[in-house]
Amino acid sequence: MAPPLPGPLAHLAPLLEHYGYAAVGGLVLVEDFGVPAPGETILIAAAVYAGAGQLNIFAVGAVAVAAAVVGDNIGYLVGRSGGRAFVHRWGRYVLLTPERFERAEQFFVRHGAKVVTIARFVEGLRQANGIIAGTAGMHWRRFLFFNTLGAVLWVGLWAGLGYAAGTHIGAIYQQVHRYQLWLLIGLGVLVAALIARHLLHRRRTAAPEADAERPPGRHSDGGR
Repeated sequence: MAPPLPGPLAHLAPLLEHYGYAAVGGLVLVEDFGVPAPGETILIAAAVYAGAGQLNIFAVGAVAVAAAVVGDNIGYLVGRSGGRAFVHRWGRYVLLTPERFERAEQFFVRHGAKVVTIARFVEGLRQANGIIAGTAGMHWRRFLFFNTLGAVLWVGLWAGLGYAAGTHIGAIYQQVHRYQLWLLIGLGVLVAALIARHLLHRRRTAAPEADAERPPGRHSDGGR
């Protein structure tokens, strides 16, 4: 008999009892292309059930990884097929001009691997991850690799905790989520540092070019 699920996991017990692996795959999949759903929570609950012998932990992990990757790829297709046109049409109303959008795309292409992998662990970014990558034009194979890497790490963390901790997972879940804000802040600092480095590099590159274009005998003080 499966143990009673603690805290925020309790309301998912009927889903797991009636649908098992299908509930895990379905909720993780729809969450990953933007639909509000407790994908992460049901993964933990299923791992608790697996620890009690009601489900197979390897099957739970395989289903969750597959659903996460497929869900994000659906989001990627949505972003790739319609996102760019949407931003170009409506972005100016939120000060996102086509020029700014192009620069954002280039930044994501260069640093998107870090974002795609880490986003899996951040609420909000997990749901929008694929759409952003598709809109930014990230190469699909590159996205697939790092998205799969993030999915494996994410499933491994939560499934491992659920399986090992059993009915104590509620308290552990709350403690980990307490530090989620710090993870988000750290990601923001990383992105800001990368942007600053990029802008500094552009400024250093532009300075010699400006000096080379200045006519002979002219100086920055007006030739005095």
